[in-house]
Amino acid sequence: MHNKYDVVIIGSGLGGLVCGYILSKNGYKVAVFEQGSQPGGCLQTFTRKGVKFETGVHYIGSMNEGQTLHLFFKYLSLFQNIKLYPLDPEGFDIISYNNEQYKYATGYENFIETLSQKFPSEYNNIKLYTRKIREIVLSSPFHSINNSDESFQFNSNYATTKVSDFVAQITSDKILQNVLVGLVPLYSGIKEKTPLYVHAFIKDSNISGAYRIMGGSDKIANSLVNSIRSFGGEIFLSSKVREIVCNSVEAKCIVLENGTHVEANYFISNTHPEITVNMIDSHLIRPIFRNRIYQMEQTVAYFTVYLKFKENKVPYMNHNFYHYSGDEVWNCENYTTDDWPRGYLYMHLCPEQFSRYAQTGEIITIMNFEEVAQWAGTKVEQRGEAYKEFKKRRAEKLLLQIEAQFPGTLAQVEDYYTSTPLTYLNYTGTIKGSAYGVLRNVNTPRIVHRTRIPNLFFTGQNTNSHGIMGVIIGSVITCSELIGREFLWEQIKNCRL
Repeated sequence: MHNKYDVVIIGSGLGGLVCGYILSKNGYKVAVFEQGSQPGGCLQTFTRKGVKFETGVHYIGSMNEGQTLHLFFKYLSLFQNIKLYPLDPEGFDIISYNNEQYKYATGYENFIETLSQKFPSEYNNIKLYTRKIREIVLSSPFHSINNSDESFQFNSNYATTKVSDFVAQITSDKILQNVLVGLVPLYSGIKEKTPLYVHAFIKDSNISGAYRIMGGSDKIANSLVNSIRSFGGEIFLSSKVREIVCNSVEAKCIVLENGTHVEANYFISNTHPEITVNMIDSHLIRPIFRNRIYQMEQTVAYFTVYLKFKENKVPYMNHNFYHYSGDEVWNCENYTTDDWPRGYLYMHLCPEQFSRYAQTGEIITIMNFEEVAQWAGTKVEQRGEAYKEFKKRRAEKLLLQIEAQFPGTLAQVEDYYTSTPLTYLNYTGTIKGSAYGVLRNVNTPRIVHRTRIPNLFFTGQNTNSHGIMGVIIGSVITCSELIGREFLWEQIKNCRL
């Protein structure tokens, strides 16, 4: 370890690693410090009894040749190390709601035609919905790979309009309104708060071309780590940053948990903004900014059951299954003990060597942090019998929901494992184990990449928008502060040649 770098990056989640890749590729002396024992944040995976499970990134969109995320993956040299498997183009997502199943098909024309079969009188409204979604995406140069030389301006109307209001303007059909927003778990949507742009970016990406990463999303993290090192950058694991030290005008160094001081010209934090400002004792962070960060609402947290299936017993399900048992797909976070879970996402994972039988599956549902708050501060695997019993009860209840929709599944489950908001808190460092960090809210301003300290920047899922595309775009915006927006954007677009 050197005592000074051009850029110090705090946290090795996707945002930190993408920033590390871009800057080290462009000649900056970069060091990434990660408090955990493995890099990746939400890209982390874990293995039990010889099979691998995802913890955060379960499928990605916009991955057909020439599409936006495909271009970013080319720029980041990720196709050298990962393989993708396309989800079913006739229904990559299935929304189970109101005792009926509705398919999201790949490609806008296919999406319109497929959904219109369930809502024949709503054909024009569905078409209008897709046209509006595309308009929103095309207004973003980064999301649309726009060649325009105009400044990258964010349309404020998309940040102040609620998704729920938008779909209500599109159609008066209540069932269709719910079906159109059936992906709310992908961004922790809240009916009275979630902005339209969050929904539009994620929906467009998935309709454009949805894929699973064969063998696990940790391959993305490992590829980026190897690339950063090949460019001369350094990655330090099990290296928690305790403090960001500033002088009267800017940040000067970080202090690790072991007392080591590391200086840099620039600092990028891939940690949660609240955790970041807690590292800083400086007048440069004004009380009004600090309080604003502390008061920001967090997204919901999740409870997950990880299934290991018996060998060659469960046919691989090449789509994702979103089930809702209430009157609407919204408000699943407002559950009671009796009606939990009000909704869930069920999927199979794609192994590195594809098979027509699934090895693993996952069931994900909302769980409020308050349910596990009594065990906060305890260590993993040391939370006691009451915690284990709590998880067991909830897992069994969730498994019965799957059995109701997919009869015979439980008989083919060899083993299962669970995670709660506490697990997420421990492994990703979010506040209260929130799935996507800070909640995007039409009533509050967004977190931007610049901070009150001129050489300290934010990156990651709390800036720009979340999801793998949102994080990568946010990282590009952060890095453009150092190497120039036009230069970097041209470098990325040249990957199409």
